[in-house]
Amino acid sequence: MGSNEHTTAAMAYNDDTPAGPAKALWGGRFAQGMSPEMVPLNLSLDIDRRLWREDIQGSRAWARAIARAGVLSAEERDTILEGLDSVEVAIQEGALTGASDEDIHSAVERLLQGHVGVVAGKLHTGRSRNDQSATDVRLWGMASIDRVRAFVVELLDALHTLAVTGVDPIMPGYTHLQQGQPIRAAHWTLAHFWAFARDLERLEAARSSAAVLPLGSGAIAGCPFPVDRDALCVELGFDRVSENSVDTVSDRDWICDVAYAGAMLGVHLSRLGEDLVLFSSMEFGFVRLSDGFSTGSSLMPQKRNPDAAELARGKAGRLVGNLQALLVLLKGLPTGYNRDLQEDKEQLFDTVDTLLLTLPAVAGMVRAVTFRPERMAAAMDSQLLATDLADYLVRRGVPFRESHEVIGRLVRRAEERGVPLSDLSVDEFQGEHAEFAPDVHTVFDWSASVDSRDSDGGTSRRAVVKQLDDARAVVADARALRSAG
Repeated sequence: MGSNEHTTAAMAYNDDTPAGPAKALWGGRFAQGMSPEMVPLNLSLDIDRRLWREDIQGSRAWARAIARAGVLSAEERDTILEGLDSVEVAIQEGALTGASDEDIHSAVERLLQGHVGVVAGKLHTGRSRNDQSATDVRLWGMASIDRVRAFVVELLDALHTLAVTGVDPIMPGYTHLQQGQPIRAAHWTLAHFWAFARDLERLEAARSSAAVLPLGSGAIAGCPFPVDRDALCVELGFDRVSENSVDTVSDRDWICDVAYAGAMLGVHLSRLGEDLVLFSSMEFGFVRLSDGFSTGSSLMPQKRNPDAAELARGKAGRLVGNLQALLVLLKGLPTGYNRDLQEDKEQLFDTVDTLLLTLPAVAGMVRAVTFRPERMAAAMDSQLLATDLADYLVRRGVPFRESHEVIGRLVRRAEERGVPLSDLSVDEFQGEHAEFAPDVHTVFDWSASVDSRDSDGGTSRRAVVKQLDDARAVVADARALRSAG
């Protein structure tokens, strides 16, 4: 954001109209103006204009802080605060439209000078755009994380609601997209729930990382006036004060934390979207997506395309890309502030914007999903119970490795004969191993199979109901935490 070292308050303006250009905040040292080719590269107002509320919020707090430090009189403080109120109204009414300021900080200060005159030049005393910008974007980030977090909670609630309807239906569980073992539909749904619950934890960690006050660090060395940073911390809603001014003005770790949380959210949204694309297809048909989250074809009248799921899958690419761009941006920078850091905001803003666009649609899609148990049952192949057959022999004293080999031969025999594994006769079973008894066909029971997996986290009814209770508590606790915040 501009050349960010200058902390003096002296400013000159060549136009005091609301949208008029201001001279650079740092121009005194230079004998000539900026080259025309440099001007568009130098500007960042189109990107950081969304930080205007945070810039005014931070400036109000700074005005009070330097007044307490004896830099401003009470009258000057009140004049500046009243001027910032007027700037807020002016921006709400479009004062930034057509503005050519270098950045949002320049724009706010120019507008303030237009309302209160030269006393506006005292506001920047002891403050650099380095710590000012870092404060603004952290304030924006904290509030934005809270918004994203709220939508993740809604998605978790939607998944929990869907899981409740899937306790009884039994479906194939897949590994390598091949049928593996039977599971309850709720178990599949809750697998997605717990992934997004981890995303919630990552967002909370990112918010904690963001909640460190930079204001008072100056350009690099700290503030020369007796500013109470702890009071600033409380007033602006941060959790703690930064420890080192050099580190503070260049620290973008928290933005990477947000981007990482966003990238993982994108990966999990993509996986959920992929499952719903597959399971809503004609070939699977395990779920039905509502018309409200599907689209048609401009050519083929019969089509119901799962566009919401596909778009969620597609958004993961930009979320992962934002994280990569930020890491590459930070790699190799020397200590202290560098102008490269102006490039941090587009990725942060895009990550938040993408999540705020995608999460509500995915939550709405999930709330409208219905299971189709009859299609699940039709897709179940008796080979899903091959592991249960191996366990049958294990319970009769056969080592698992031997049992595994025996069942593999029986599966091959059934395939060669072109019959389900369950259609093999008792004699055929016993021909492979003497420990098979006449009751071997009792193994071919979907409900018995899922309920035998009764360890915590398993797919038995008891274990799934426990998961549902635990998941309900996660949603309740997350909502309570948001309310308390």
